Amino acid sequence: MMRSLWSAASGMISQQTAVDTIANNLANVNTTGYKNEKAEFKSLLYQTLQTRTTTANGEEKPISAQVGLGTRVAAITSNFTQGPHLDSESYTAMAIDGDGFFAVRGADGNTYYTRNGDFKLSVGNDGNLTLVTSDGFPVLDSNGNTIEIPGGVNASKIQVTSDGAFGYLDGQNNFVDLNQTIGLFQFNNPAGLEKMSNSLLNVTDASGQPLNEATTPNLVLSTVRQGYLEGSNVQVADEMVNLIVAQRAYEMNSKAIQASDDMLSQANQLKR
Repeated sequence: MMRSLWSAASGMISQQTAVDTIANNLANVNTTGYKNEKAEFKSLLYQTLQTRTTTANGEEKPISAQVGLGTRVAAITSNFTQGPHLDSESYTAMAIDGDGFFAVRGADGNTYYTRNGDFKLSVGNDGNLTLVTSDGFPVLDSNGNTIEIPGGVNASKIQVTSDGAFGYLDGQNNFVDLNQTIGLFQFNNPAGLEKMSNSLLNVTDASGQPLNEATTPNLVLSTVRQGYLEGSNVQVADEMVNLIVAQRAYEMNSKAIQASDDMLSQANQLKR
């Protein structure tokens, strides 16, 4: 009976992680570019009570008697399906239609990736404008360089084509090409990316190296939508159903612990 106590306890711990994951999804329902996550479980070791070759009477049998020892969290997987495109009044707001990721340079000088295209303009010491994230991290072009805009250019004049070419309109409304293309990168396994704060993702061995859409052949190219932001792909109704399921599973595991405790209490009273 002690085995049931630990098995049920492992189930409660796992379901608590599932609730934590669902709560994080709901908390980020309005976070730009957020991808919903799902907790996945696996069973723990099995204890063999009887082998499949003999019964208690020494007779052969085809199936053994094994009892499981509970469960644990195997992974928390992100779902990188496309989120809805939401209209934005910002001229530096950009959404990706496809599998690509924006590249940004972090405070430590390393390159990180994101689907959050809520970009801003930062004025440098030379008076030029730099395209940055909401946290001030520079956005990189397809060559790994920061995207610079001449000082004095009004944000309303910035133009970004669907293939990411960056430029602006001059006083005669002529397009001036800055010869820079917003960097878009893909991964063989985006679910393997390490999730960081500030909506940033870091490359890992599981994700594979970034594939530059500008230089890597045979990729289905993404498109950039200026004036739009990619909303979260969290479905509130689904998350509420998952929350109820996790809550009931947690409750059932607690009932199993109570039943085991009652059985132990009955066994302790046999001597009286």
